[in-house]
Amino acid sequence: MSRSVGVVVPAYQPDVDRLSRYVRALDERLAPAELRIELDDPGPGDRESLADLPATVNVADRRRGKGAAITEGFDALSTDVLAFADADGSTPADSVAAVIDPVATGEFDLAAGSRRHPEATVASHQKTLRRFLGDGFAWLARQLLDPDLYDYQCGAKAVSANFWSRLRRHLTESGFAWDIELLAVAGALGGKIAEVPVVWEDQPESTVDPVRDTLSLFTGLLAARHRAKAVRGARLHRLLAGRLDRPLLIERGEQ
Repeated sequence: MSRSVGVVVPAYQPDVDRLSRYVRALDERLAPAELRIELDDPGPGDRESLADLPATVNVADRRRGKGAAITEGFDALSTDVLAFADADGSTPADSVAAVIDPVATGEFDLAAGSRRHPEATVASHQKTLRRFLGDGFAWLARQLLDPDLYDYQCGAKAVSANFWSRLRRHLTESGFAWDIELLAVAGALGGKIAEVPVVWEDQPESTVDPVRDTLSLFTGLLAARHRAKAVRGARLHRLLAGRLDRPLLIERGEQ
């Protein structure tokens, strides 16, 4: 029996023309049962420009953060497989399909796209500083987290709805470090994780600040390590959870 697929595209003040092309490409290639744009803090006319796309557009008048936007989008989907792809289109639709496949077949609980995998194709590289910081972060994440991956931050991932129902109860990160926490908690819960090489092209106009957001990611990495250990039942981390943990995303969404 084939599994239905839903796709969320989180977008904060996006290039509307690029986003529109990307969403149409995702729809044509994937034919998802549901396709949602989670649009944060849109500019004048952005909402109207996206109205004709083959997607539901959920608009927030503030910047929720990538993690909060994806979480809200995933919770709104009613499909068997939940996937997201970053709005800048760095991961083309064919590669998003490749990321979805291991979950759609039922072989894995979660699949993560990877631009650092030896079999990945990088069409254009990041600037030197961003690449250096990204490589250093990936190396450190491998030392601190259970999932042993080449890349933790590539903007394309998929998860089964059943596994998502377990994951969502543990997620606290509203920003870019959501990917890290997602993978850390997935590993702590014993999920089967596939790393899928993708074709990837850097988008210099990305809203990620190479220094500020990388520093935030390092903080998020330490928090994700703590969170994963608490989920695993490590006594010290469970005792610290009440002091260190932020509110769960699902609790913030219900307020």
